[in-house]
Order: sequence, then structure tokens, then C-alpha cells
Amino acid sequence: MTAPSLSTRFTDLVGVRYPIVQTGMGWVSGPSLTAATANAGGLGILASATMTYAELEAAIAKTKSLTDKPFGVNLRADATDAAERVDLLIREGVKVASFALAPKKELIAKLKDNGLAVVPSIGAAKHAVKVASWGADAVIVQGGEGGGHTGPVATTLLLPSVIDALGGAGRTSIPVVAAGGFFDGRGLVAALAYGAEGVAMGTRFLLTADSAVPDSVKQEYLQRSLTDTVVSTKVDGMPHRVLRTRLVEALESGSGARALTAAARNANEFKQMTGMKWATMFRDGLSMRKSGDRTWQQIIMAGNTPMLLKAGLVGGDTQAGVLASGQVVGMIDDLPSCEELIQSIMVQAHDRLAALAGSH
Repeated sequence: MTAPSLSTRFTDLVGVRYPIVQTGMGWVSGPSLTAATANAGGLGILASATMTYAELEAAIAKTKSLTDKPFGVNLRADATDAAERVDLLIREGVKVASFALAPKKELIAKLKDNGLAVVPSIGAAKHAVKVASWGADAVIVQGGEGGGHTGPVATTLLLPSVIDALGGAGRTSIPVVAAGGFFDGRGLVAALAYGAEGVAMGTRFLLTADSAVPDSVKQEYLQRSLTDTVVSTKVDGMPHRVLRTRLVEALESGSGARALTAAARNANEFKQMTGMKWATMFRDGLSMRKSGDRTWQQIIMAGNTPMLLKAGLVGGDTQAGVLASGQVVGMIDDLPSCEELIQSIMVQAHDRLAALAGSH
């Protein structure tokens, strides 16, 4: 039996049955995972930051061949071809454009004028207020428990601070979707209680049967506990929550020479693999963060971070690669399909809501 729908302003905005979002994870969120999420009633988001324009074009076409449900595409607002990618989304009738870095007002306006919902991810209340004033249709709020680039404030504090800044739990100015630490129906109900109108999950969707991540890598994740991630600034200079691996432990060892050697060795390996020039790697690394002090190690690592993620998440090298992960990895012990996952979340959520209603 299919779980009943659960309508919020967010589900109405993006046209999905359930208030559950599969985030746009580089090297992970391809057509198969995105379409499987969409077909299961959630919002799947293609990750395009690691795709060329041609690859994105092909990925959108493939996703549309696998589902007739709404889905989104995650874009880098600072990409040199961002305008062309926006035109592609408009032309292909994509429903949602999500962003890790907030797009400019003009880009938001163009997307909205052409029928797309604009949903940036933010990590502070002031950023939520800013993008709301620029016309964003909703925001994804990721707390510090989340994987990949993350902030220092836990979801349980960041989420209410954003909701209050946007007008309060009674009626925020735009829908808020909570991310960081969610994996089941209890978490969805908790997010709704705070005033959010949905949850977004990355690690939980990475660990599904529909994820294209190699099985050997999934097994590495499943073995990990709640304390087996670390927030490192030594991968690319920004706080990055990842699994503890040989490479990460070397970077975090406190030995500058050891860490720099590890960074240089891996940079050289991936430079050879991709044919990238050292000048290109340095330029890419510097462009990822224009302000703040950067060590040579961080600059070297920033330039090849996408390849380090690819080595782990695509190539299956769990020791030399970087494996982004939320703390929630320690709560996951199975690999359901997206359909099974979303149904289990919604059944539990409806049970919890009924129990709460019955207790009064």
C-alpha cells in the first residue's frame, strides 16, 4: 500500500507527492538516482557541477527518458557557462534550479520568468533573508551534521534561526527545507515541527540501491559509525565533512610536511589521469575561494578536489579518494531502493503524526 501524500508549500511549489529532496551530490546524483527519486514521489536533483555542458545536456535527456515527474538540476552560479546552462534548463522544461552559491538577482528573475523554481542552499539566517529578498522561491538549510561543504551550526539550531529570520514557524516568507542529519520519518516530523516544509538528504540517498556509487564504496559507508566523519579544512580550504580515510588522516595528522606530501602526491596522480596542467589546477583552486588565507596544501587540494571525490565515489578507491559524508552515515545499515526508502519514511512520518495527534 502506498503511503498517503503529505502536502506542504514546498510540494505544491515543485509539484511532488512527498516533501523529500535528494540533494545534488557531485559524481553521485546522476540520471538513474534522480529519476528513481522522482518516480518515488520525491524531488530528485541532478548534480551538474561535475559535468560539462554536453554531459549535462545528455543527463537531462536521460532523466526525462526515465521519468515524467518533476526534477531539478543543481548549478554553480559562478560557472563560466552558467548562462548557457540556465538556457538549457529553460529549454528542456526542468522544474527546479538549485544552487550551492546564491545566484544573482538577474539570474533568479530569468529562471522564475520562465517557470522554474529557484532553491538555493544556505548555511546562515542572513543568507536566507538575502536570497528571499532577491526572489528565491525556497531555501535548503543545511546544518553542520551534513556531508560535503558544511557549516559549524547544528541543524537543531540553524533551522529555527532561519525560520525565525524568515518570519517565524507560523508562516515563513518562503518554504524552508531542512538538511543535515535526516534519514527517517521521525526526522521529517521533527523538521515539520520546527516549521520547515520538507527535508533534503544526501548520504541517505547515496546509500540506496539506485545510487551508481560502487557497491564496495557503499559497504565502506555502511561500516562507519557516528564518529567516523571529520570536518576538515585541509581538503580544499573550506569546512568539508568527509569519512576518515588514509588520505584524510594524513591531511589531518598535524604534520605539515606529511600533509603537503600527501596533497602533492594525489594532485600529481590526478593531474596525470585527467591531463590537467598545474596552472589550471592552481587557478581552479584559487577560484573556489577568493578570500581568506590559503596554504599551498589547500590550494593544491582545492584544484583537484573534484577528482579526489571522483576517485572515491566513482572509481571506488576508498583510501586515496575523498568520500563526502554526513554524520548520519552511522545510523544507516541498509541499501533500499528510492521507492522503498521514501515509502518507509512516509509511513513512519504518518504514524508519528497520528500518535502525536492521538496524545492530546
